[in-house]
Amino acid sequence: MVGIWLLIPEHLRLGTWDLLGSWSGAPQGVEPRLALQLIHEAALCTGNLRAGRTLSQKGFELANGLPFVASDQAIHELLDAHTVAQSQALQVALGKLRRASGHFQGKVLAVDPHRLPCFTKRQMSRSQPSRDAKPTKMAQTFFLLDADTQQPICLTFGSGSRRASAAAPELLALARQILGSDPQNPPLVLADEEHYSAELFDPANHAGFDLLVPMTSTRYQQQRWRALPQEQFTRHWAGYSIFKHPFVFSREELPGFEYIQRSGERPEQFEFKGYFSNSDRSEAPLLAAEFPKRWHAEEFFKFNQDLGWRRAGTLNQNIRYAQMTMALFAQAVIHQFRQRIGQPFQSWDAAHLAKSLFSGLDGDIRVCDDTIVVTYYNAPNALRAHYEHLPTKLQNDKIDCRIPWLYNFKLDFRFK
Repeated sequence: MVGIWLLIPEHLRLGTWDLLGSWSGAPQGVEPRLALQLIHEAALCTGNLRAGRTLSQKGFELANGLPFVASDQAIHELLDAHTVAQSQALQVALGKLRRASGHFQGKVLAVDPHRLPCFTKRQMSRSQPSRDAKPTKMAQTFFLLDADTQQPICLTFGSGSRRASAAAPELLALARQILGSDPQNPPLVLADEEHYSAELFDPANHAGFDLLVPMTSTRYQQQRWRALPQEQFTRHWAGYSIFKHPFVFSREELPGFEYIQRSGERPEQFEFKGYFSNSDRSEAPLLAAEFPKRWHAEEFFKFNQDLGWRRAGTLNQNIRYAQMTMALFAQAVIHQFRQRIGQPFQSWDAAHLAKSLFSGLDGDIRVCDDTIVVTYYNAPNALRAHYEHLPTKLQNDKIDCRIPWLYNFKLDFRFK
């Protein structure tokens, strides 16, 4: 497991240790080291490395600053001792660091639910993941992503009965703390039809954000859109026209703007799609350029769900929030790792990186004076330029090269 040591420099660059120390309440204790084990388990794309008890003396436990692989009971007690509010505060602190590091700009955001098969023994509603699948228990996670960089900003969690429109205000409240507020240029939040509800568009829930949500395409709506005069639509290119006008939610009387997209050249071929927004923006860039970015959320899940967002073993809120928050740390340092070493590793998904690098390298770990030296025998040549003479490289970047959870030892790499 010596490949996992490649992530330690990225922890130093990100500031992981300080955040985990603050979250755990014991900066010099064993608790943040147990949290590091969770992060590295996520990076290896396995939900639990503790069950096998076969990792002793293979380098994994040493990377966490521990002489052992922590037990299930120790991890359970660590996570259960921290509240949902503490995990959310940790997400906010991580998000601020990531924004300062340039991982995302927060101009165009995408909110999307991600449902996970759940193996809890609790009674809960069941849903079908697909038309032919058997109804099963599903835990719901809700992500807010930067649509331009496909990087997560924050997430929240709920039981199978929680609606997406009810979870979105909580996500936006977390994002508001991370991104701040800019009344002159508020972030644009893209959602899917599942979020089309008055609850989301209540001004108290979306203050500081511009929302764009597809409207439910009912028979009544289709008849209303088709009855609109053709001259009201602005033609932008062949077969594509848009009509924008002030619109009010019929019962809740929430003002906004309706964007009606019409596809087709002949009246008998017309197809309509409606969108509702609380902001008045230029319609063609909004619908044709910005809204398609929402699909980057699906690419993110496909690329990163193996980090810990593929299944849910429990519905204990404290444990699930903390566990998924640690997976956010794993995703952040892996993103930095990908960006640093470039192609072809940037295009590898999380499972590929875990199999080929983090658990696929042969190596040796030993101490020379005040430095831990990790030697790799089969590592890709692309790693050499970024990891040899690491203390000097970190000092040139104004980063303390001493590793606090490894008792202030330095770290260097050799390639043979």
